[in-house]
Amino acid sequence: MTAPAPPVCPRHPDRTSYVSCQRCGRPVCPECQRPAAVGIQCVDCVRDQARTVRQPTSRFGAPTRGGRPLVTMTLIAVCALVYVGQLVDDRVTLELMFVPLLAETEPWRFLTAAFAHSPSGFMHILFNMFALWITGQYLEPLLGRLKFLVLFVISAIGGSVGFLLLAQLPQRLGEASGWTTPTVGASGAVFGLFAATLVLNRHLGRETGGIVVVLAINTVLGFVLPNIAWQAHLGGAVTGGVLALILALTAPGGRTAVENAARRRWFWPAALGVLLLLAAASLWRIQSVENALLLQYYW
Repeated sequence: MTAPAPPVCPRHPDRTSYVSCQRCGRPVCPECQRPAAVGIQCVDCVRDQARTVRQPTSRFGAPTRGGRPLVTMTLIAVCALVYVGQLVDDRVTLELMFVPLLAETEPWRFLTAAFAHSPSGFMHILFNMFALWITGQYLEPLLGRLKFLVLFVISAIGGSVGFLLLAQLPQRLGEASGWTTPTVGASGAVFGLFAATLVLNRHLGRETGGIVVVLAINTVLGFVLPNIAWQAHLGGAVTGGVLALILALTAPGGRTAVENAARRRWFWPAALGVLLLLAAASLWRIQSVENALLLQYYW
């Protein structure tokens, strides 16, 4: 009679192992062993189990991965780099700032203005980046990186649209007015994050007194201090509030996982609808102003 062959690891047939996996019972070598609650498991069983275990998520479907708010940090870094470029070359500001007069021919300015700040005032970028850091640390883990980025971008565009819609028109042709006044800064996007925090906290039943005070103070400052585009603050706040309301309405609340996943998917077409609505409002405003200026010219 011949002795039975010694047990070998399926992943490493050249290695003998007398330790078996507690789940599948196959031999497992020291390199493939993984400690479990009871005994040892092989790497294949650990991987299969990880696929079937449901990963914890936030109320809005964001994975609770922890760690640093990477999107927030990236946005702050981009604004800081742009600010350095503005200090070095004035053309950076000229190319990025938003001017209602140029909205139709250079539409990228609706977004790029949010990454530029006043080169003559360091407090402008300092306040905006501090507010972005505070709100980003709360909202990014709650919403997820992609949804937080979408909230910031669309709120920034909404701030420019608000400035466009409420810009003062010239009384006579060639006269300076809000239609020819440039604006820069992430204030519109920041106010969108403020408003989103307020709406989402009310939806979650959390404390809202602090964010209400912050919104009230900054709203008053927008009318008291000079050279502040309160129109962009208002546009960003309204846009961020609407997006947060959509997030609350599409948050999981159904009885099954399939129903919850379907609810979450509605956020993306709704967010696209907000973006299209901003574009339509901008086109309407531009067309109406052009008609008004043409009427002044002929009369």
